[in-house]
Amino acid sequence: MAEIKAEPSHHRPLIISQPDISDPESPHIKTKRLASLDIFRGLTVALMILVDDAGGEWPLIAHAPWNGCNLADFVMPFFLFIVGVAIALALKRIPSQLEAVKKVILRTLKLLFWGILLQGGFSHAPDKLTYGVDVTMIRWCGILQRIALAYLIVALVEIFTKDAQDKDRSPMRLSIFRLVGACVLIIYLAIIYGTYVPDWQFTIHNKDSADFGKVFNVSCGVRGKLDPPCNAVGYVDRKVLGINHMYHHPAWRRSKACTEDSPYEGPLRIDAPSWCHAPFEPEGILSSISAILSTIIGVHFGHVLIHLKSHLARLKHWVSMGLGLLILGLTLHFTHAIPLNKQLFTFSYVCVTAGSAALVFSAIYALVDIWEFKFIFLPFEWIGMNAMLVYVMAAEGIFAGFINGWYYEDPHNTLIYWIQKHVFIGVWRSRRVGTLLYVVFAEILFWALIAGILHRFGVYWKL
Repeated sequence: MAEIKAEPSHHRPLIISQPDISDPESPHIKTKRLASLDIFRGLTVALMILVDDAGGEWPLIAHAPWNGCNLADFVMPFFLFIVGVAIALALKRIPSQLEAVKKVILRTLKLLFWGILLQGGFSHAPDKLTYGVDVTMIRWCGILQRIALAYLIVALVEIFTKDAQDKDRSPMRLSIFRLVGACVLIIYLAIIYGTYVPDWQFTIHNKDSADFGKVFNVSCGVRGKLDPPCNAVGYVDRKVLGINHMYHHPAWRRSKACTEDSPYEGPLRIDAPSWCHAPFEPEGILSSISAILSTIIGVHFGHVLIHLKSHLARLKHWVSMGLGLLILGLTLHFTHAIPLNKQLFTFSYVCVTAGSAALVFSAIYALVDIWEFKFIFLPFEWIGMNAMLVYVMAAEGIFAGFINGWYYEDPHNTLIYWIQKHVFIGVWRSRRVGTLLYVVFAEILFWALIAGILHRFGVYWKL
């Protein structure tokens, strides 16, 4: 991510400085960082921890079972938007195209490596901490893999069109990114509405399931459907990835069709449709193609930050575009033209989440980089400057899994279980409230303080 030099008067424009292309988000550069982007990144990581670890008790903030958009459904597109803004700032000047391409490819490979490694198979059971990979069942797709794809494509377009962009400084012009975005959208819509989805079947491979070895059949034989069993997104993933390499606990299992405990998780209904037992990949191939649009929109916001020198001009452009996207997405959803759906990454979902990201980023930019109300956002800024560390240790649960591997006499008698039970749940006499407070204070705030200490000593986990 690029840095800024602020002039003495906060009423004057921010001047974007030259970043280090070897690390678009390097905290080691001496010039001041764009605090609003760090804070937005940290806020998104904190939001991810909140919805992942408290969503089980608070299903309204967890992922929507299918159509709709809950709090958790904003996390992925926010990350992609932030990546886009950072690409524009980091690649503001390119000394050498070849070197820039090499470093973009290297960072992409690092993201893919960590994404597949974290999907491999950490056991967080209280009586053991193990890592094992069954290559016949490994999940190939995930959050970091999707970010890697969007980053690679958008960064390469930015690099190879840089000379043409520099000749026209206006962010309003018909740029190559609009053409790329239009191509991405056309390809996505053509496949999702034009692909014929035949009947399909699958076998339960989970040895702990009562249905182990049972074969389920799903009837489709349709084209252009956006329902759980017969959409083209799932069809493409089953054909390309293989059903064993998809996510085995999709959010649709919390739908009313699948469980009587909806919107909470619970046992599947006896009369549940066969597709309720099936895997589904929420970060799959076709939906990841659509996700590139979120990063392209982020790049546009970065270009505005570079080319428009007035705070007011930037905010007018960002807010008007954000509101436009939000209105367009909601209109498509409520007119039943294209539903909001995170798992399919529909166009209406792209518009609503990108519009929301635009408005949130604009608000943070105004509060922090213009009016300098930075102190109250420091925990999020610290997390944002060490986002990879907090993501791996907290959001992926690696640190908690390690701590739970040490216990006294009983596997459930661990430090984390004790803190949850006696400090939070026991005091508030409510599992829901206790869980929420535990996540806020013992996870988000704890890792914010750790990130702050590391920032004090100049220690960062960089890709």
